[in-house]
Amino acid sequence: MKDPGGVADTDQVAIIGMACRFPGARDIAQFWSNLVNGVDTISRLSAEDLIGAGLDPALLDDPSFVPRAGMIGDADCFDAAFFGFNPHEAALLDPQHRVFLECAWHAFEDAGYDPDRCAARTAVFAGAGVPEHLLHLSNSANVDQRADGVMLITSNDKDYLATRLSYKLNLCGPSITVQTACSTSLVAVAMGMTSLLGYQCDMALAGGVAIRVPEQNGYWYQAGGIQSPDGHCRPFDADAAGTVFTNGAGALLLKRLSDAIADGDHIYAVLKGGAVNNDGGRKLGYTAPSADGQADVMLEAYALAGISPDTLSYVEAHGTATRVGDPIEFESLSKAFRASTDRRQFCALGSVKSNIGHTDIAAGAAGLIKTALALKHKLLPPSVNYRAPNPAIDFANSPFFVNEQLRPWPETDLPRRAAVTSFGIGGTNAHIVLEEAPPPATTVARRDWRLMPISAATESALQAQRDALGQHLRQNDCNFDNFCFTLQVGRRVGIHRSAILCRDREEGLAALEGRAESRIHSGHRGRREAHVAFMFPGQGSQYPQMGADLYRDEPVFRDSVDGCARLLLPHLELDVRTVLYPEGDDEAAKQALQQTCLAQPALFVTAFAMAQLWISWGIRPVTMIGHSIGE
Repeated sequence: MKDPGGVADTDQVAIIGMACRFPGARDIAQFWSNLVNGVDTISRLSAEDLIGAGLDPALLDDPSFVPRAGMIGDADCFDAAFFGFNPHEAALLDPQHRVFLECAWHAFEDAGYDPDRCAARTAVFAGAGVPEHLLHLSNSANVDQRADGVMLITSNDKDYLATRLSYKLNLCGPSITVQTACSTSLVAVAMGMTSLLGYQCDMALAGGVAIRVPEQNGYWYQAGGIQSPDGHCRPFDADAAGTVFTNGAGALLLKRLSDAIADGDHIYAVLKGGAVNNDGGRKLGYTAPSADGQADVMLEAYALAGISPDTLSYVEAHGTATRVGDPIEFESLSKAFRASTDRRQFCALGSVKSNIGHTDIAAGAAGLIKTALALKHKLLPPSVNYRAPNPAIDFANSPFFVNEQLRPWPETDLPRRAAVTSFGIGGTNAHIVLEEAPPPATTVARRDWRLMPISAATESALQAQRDALGQHLRQNDCNFDNFCFTLQVGRRVGIHRSAILCRDREEGLAALEGRAESRIHSGHRGRREAHVAFMFPGQGSQYPQMGADLYRDEPVFRDSVDGCARLLLPHLELDVRTVLYPEGDDEAAKQALQQTCLAQPALFVTAFAMAQLWISWGIRPVTMIGHSIGE
């Protein structure tokens, strides 16, 4: 197959961090496990659950009531102190804002960035669902004792989702709340791409959240409506009869591909191009979809990505499993593909809604996260609840087949490519083209010892961090040097701290799992910032091979010594390195270093190089003290 071309690295965007809360999944690892195992995570609710959530027991026997819900769990829980909220502020804050704050934080951690220590100008593009929490507060008898009207609105309204996140995480790029109904979070990603490629920001946090509380709520089925009669979502299936609205949140951290490669970031997938449009009036009604509008946005995305749809091998569809929506979406996909290819059944089709239902505002993010993980793992997850093709869809003569089972993502002479679709009621459509990430650069360890710093706001959180890191290291075949590096530079520093000194992955894992307690050094930092002083030694402390290991292993130390040696050469009439690092017997060098004219330069060179090495590691003194030549 001939690649019709592509866009330059400067015109592409990398996904460098992801986080989610979807039904049955508290993080992306659990989400991926559910996907590859074909798990339907929409739960059946018991009578006790429903009555506890406030449902009238008399309604339980209503044949139109569907006792199923997609729950993320603990939607009412929030680490208020971590984000600087007092208890009253946290109680007023919409759970959607709370959960998205946590997701955004985890996306930064997943990417290996602490917003406070990162100089990048970071944008936020995100949206939330209907602020039902505000309605609950309005019915609360004591709400006026805790807040005025302005505080109630800013704590709950959609308008303040993005800007509150920017405030709390100290993000200074554009901060815009996006609202296009079900396509919101994919539109947010497309806007993040535009902002990055226009150099309005250096990183972009994009996504969305939709949470209805209490979570233990079923729904009433209406014949002819868009909701499923049995609480299962069956995209493109013969039995597809409707969708199931569920709770969820997804956040993605984006960066220009060229910058991500240069900075050594972990890349899940590459966003080659994306487009957003609206159906306009080309449809039967405001809430109806338009095959022409959907096909147009797909064709525009392929043009901007510089690819032919013939090179795609997977499409993550909007796939709501409605009787009208699926056939129209399939018609639009076929129209877009048939503009450049007559091939049949070469492209797999799926929809994450078969696993988690329709997460509304977060639906586009869910599909994008699923597809990025599939590209990373080179696997195509099964479309669950699929048994037979929808008779209104002609799969046999189309480019598509529904991916019914887990299968390896085939390798060709082109990179693996996919597309993700999301449509919103009202006609705003989004389509984004992805490609598998380029191979990561090979890293070579330069040191025999590794340092793993771990910190948290509380002692219990510190232990939880150690447990989580141990589990991650046990379950994932990750580069251990990169693992340690991220802990050193990509995590916020808390007041409760541990440090593990180890030589390799197994020693680090033994310490994290409590099998080598002697390697863990723990302490508590006071509220005041710690200050560092550099102390320089005086004459009498010199000896041959002083700093020889550092000279061999540390480029900064070695370059500093080499530079000093060149400057001293005309004054000493010898290379100071010959007495510092003698190749033969150290005795002659030891005798030479007894001479003040050599001892003092040798001490200065070593101390200066050591100071440069510490500074290169980010350790800067507030004061300095020394003895003799050190002074």
